[in-house]
This record gives sequence, structure tokens and C-alpha cells, in this order.
Amino acid sequence: MGSGKSTVGKLLASRLSLSFVDLDERIVAKQGKSIPQIFEQDGEAAFRAMESQTLEEALQAQDSIVATGGGAILSEHNRELMQQAGQVIWLDASPTELASRISGDGNRPLLNGADPLFKMITLATQRNPLYAEAADLRIDTGSMNTKEAVDTIADFLSV
Repeated sequence: MGSGKSTVGKLLASRLSLSFVDLDERIVAKQGKSIPQIFEQDGEAAFRAMESQTLEEALQAQDSIVATGGGAILSEHNRELMQQAGQVIWLDASPTELASRISGDGNRPLLNGADPLFKMITLATQRNPLYAEAADLRIDTGSMNTKEAVDTIADFLSV
């Protein structure tokens, strides 16, 4: 959440002449409601099921960059799908940096009523070992700008 997946993904896809898929945008389009509405009306478990189904569909396409939501990594099935489909890139930043980026963003249902920094630390503790296990490359988006991140990933993918 807040690591730059959508921004970096779009720029990387453009640079490599690939299509770009943002899972959260696809889910919103398919469901006809925002992610906060999905969480409120259907619950997080239903959202995670939608996320897994949408990921499976998105990975059917060849030659694409797929930006998952930050929680997609929680599912072992999703991790396996991503690893089988291609290179998995982990865009990371410190919890302090991420909390700063997403502070005040009302489109983040996991932050409802939560202290953003505390929530980001909690999520990092839970998710980072899974990201580390699944990722072929980790990019610290807190220490480089968007262009540097895209360049680094493009160089990695061209090897």
C-alpha cells in the first residue's frame, strides 16, 4: 500500500511496450463499487476472493505488467500464480515512508480508524516475509525516484 505499484507499473509497461493491469482498478470496474464499499458491504474475505479471481484472469494475458494490491501476497495460491507467470517484483519502502504517502487517502479500507504508521508497521511485519519469499527482485522505492525504479526493473527484466 503506497509503494508505487500503479505508478511504476504503468511507466514500466509503457517503456517495455507491454499492457498494464491494475488489479484494484479491474475489481472496481467489475464490481461497480469502490474498494472501501466492497470491504464495507462484502467484507475483506470477499474482496480477497475477488482479488484472487481477478489475478488468475489477468495472468492469462501474455506480455503484461500486473500490479497487485498489497494484500494479494497473503494468499499462497496468489504467490504461486505470480511466480509461475513470470518475474515478481517487490516494491518496498519503510513503513514511515508508506504511511506518509497514504496519509489522508480515504480509499484505503485497512486504514479506517487506524494510525497509519502503526498499521504500516503491522502490515510490514505480516507481509514482508511473504514478499521476500516470492520476489525475484526487491526495489526500495523509498530510496529512489520513479524513473530509477523503472530503469532498475527494466534492466533486471532484460537480463
